[in-house]
Amino acid sequence: MELAFVNEKELPSGSGFLMLFVVIVGLLGSTALFVYSAIDFNGIIMLLSVLGWIVFGILPAGLKIVRPNEARIFTLFGVYHGTVKKAGFHYVNPFCVSFSPTYNAAKAEALQRAKEAEKQGKFSLASATVSESKAISLKKQTLDNKLQKVNDILGNPIIIGAIVIWHVENPTQAVFSVENYREYLSIQADSTIRNVSRLYPYDIFSDDGNEKDSQEKTLRGSALEIAEMMCEELQQRVINAGLVIEEVRITHLAYAEEIAAAMLQRQQASAVIAARQKIVDGAVGMVKMALDKLGEENILLLDEERKAAMVGNLLVVLCGNRDAQPIINSGSIY
Repeated sequence: MELAFVNEKELPSGSGFLMLFVVIVGLLGSTALFVYSAIDFNGIIMLLSVLGWIVFGILPAGLKIVRPNEARIFTLFGVYHGTVKKAGFHYVNPFCVSFSPTYNAAKAEALQRAKEAEKQGKFSLASATVSESKAISLKKQTLDNKLQKVNDILGNPIIIGAIVIWHVENPTQAVFSVENYREYLSIQADSTIRNVSRLYPYDIFSDDGNEKDSQEKTLRGSALEIAEMMCEELQQRVINAGLVIEEVRITHLAYAEEIAAAMLQRQQASAVIAARQKIVDGAVGMVKMALDKLGEENILLLDEERKAAMVGNLLVVLCGNRDAQPIINSGSIY
């Protein structure tokens, strides 16, 4: 299902400074006419001064400030009127309303906080204050996905966390296509990270407990490639909301607590096995080299039984965890 799309149009606006000057002059002029009509007892001039107060009192509602890398979406009597992206002091139709879903959500949240504080008898002005602006920010923003527990393709529970770097590309589409584009992005990011994580194992181990050296992707070994896949899938999910996903970064990846100890023991066992294999390979090579040297230079001629005893002793010394204690034989070796 595709989201509804509203064509963005630039709203022509006048100079806010010029209109501010006009409003000030108009209010001063209306006040002067009212004073003159009161002195001269002229009802028509008094009526004009009152109308002037009303008109020049409504006109300041059209004064709007747009900061750099921000945009304002205006509606006129419920209909989309236009978008202002240029930074500066602007003047628009005073009956236009600057619309922002994030501002409405923050206002509703502040109202809820105020009601709860009032029930507890601790009402304060800060609980009802709305800090959100009605402008739509076009700056780069970071969404912290927090930590969530998922199962990898092997069924192992893991804890994964990621951040999403994004910005609003089309503010009009972001405002009118979804209810709240920030909440929409957060939900889609959770779903995307969870779905992609389920397609890959945390690690791959062979039958002997060692990690496989293969081209298959894993969450731990191919974090950058998997993060790029998350970025592409998330972009497809939010493209109709006028959002651009610049980057997804995996910030936390670990086994869940219930299997972390078991997986640690497995990794330790794999390390011990790998170390033992290296030690045995090196010891066999050293024993062979020793026997070859002794045989080549006729230093010592040993029969098969004594060669076997010598090989056993050398392997014990070379493969042992502790240093060997030398024993000097002062008698005959036979």
